[in-house]
Amino acid sequence: MNTSNSQSVRVAPLSGWSGSFSKRIFDLFFVVPVLPILIPVLVVLAVVVYLTSPGPAFFVQGRIGRNGRIFSILKLRTMEHVPAQTHHAVTTTSNQRFTPIGKFLRCWKLDELPQLFNVLIGDMSLVGPRPKLPEHHDDPAKLACRPGITGAATLAFAYEERSLARVPHLLVSYYQNVVLPKKLQLDIEYMSTATLGSDLRLLVKSVLRRWDDSVWRSVPGYDAAFSEEVRQAPKRKALTTTETIPY
Repeated sequence: MNTSNSQSVRVAPLSGWSGSFSKRIFDLFFVVPVLPILIPVLVVLAVVVYLTSPGPAFFVQGRIGRNGRIFSILKLRTMEHVPAQTHHAVTTTSNQRFTPIGKFLRCWKLDELPQLFNVLIGDMSLVGPRPKLPEHHDDPAKLACRPGITGAATLAFAYEERSLARVPHLLVSYYQNVVLPKKLQLDIEYMSTATLGSDLRLLVKSVLRRWDDSVWRSVPGYDAAFSEEVRQAPKRKALTTTETIPY
């Protein structure tokens, strides 16, 4: 995230729950019991990824965690293993070189399963803002809570890659000036009021794939090639090719 984007977003303090030790217990309560099932499933998926596409089965990348600490996020690889600079800056369903099962994994969020180990060791939480790359986070100290596997913005923008495929031009500008600030604001607002009950409801919606794209549909330019608001948005630092996870 760059400074321009962050300046356009209202910052709010965390709720008592969002930064509490009780939330950590909440995470472990759900993660530990599923490990006996999770590990065999991940082994099978990893083998399938490895056999269907040259390259490693897992993708590892440094991300900003709680209080600015960098950690290694885990994902199943969903794109062809090629030099990072050959990937597009913003991922859509039509502009990337997916592995044979890459789109399937991303559609069902199965590529995110390894992040349960990030939750287990305390790098992440089940619910929270998605972790950013170090070079796109202007003030790491602002992230006073653990980043999450799912969150308010994750649910609202679950169809992001498919929807962004409808934007054939000015894609990076649109993503930076409109989509990123909206996602950031959603997460900030949620984490400022989050409770045990709201986290539980959000988890259930995520597992049952009850996405709510009403917010996404209200984003300027969603139903048009580009709105005047997008065209007149101030120019900002260009995204690098790793702004969106390349795998």
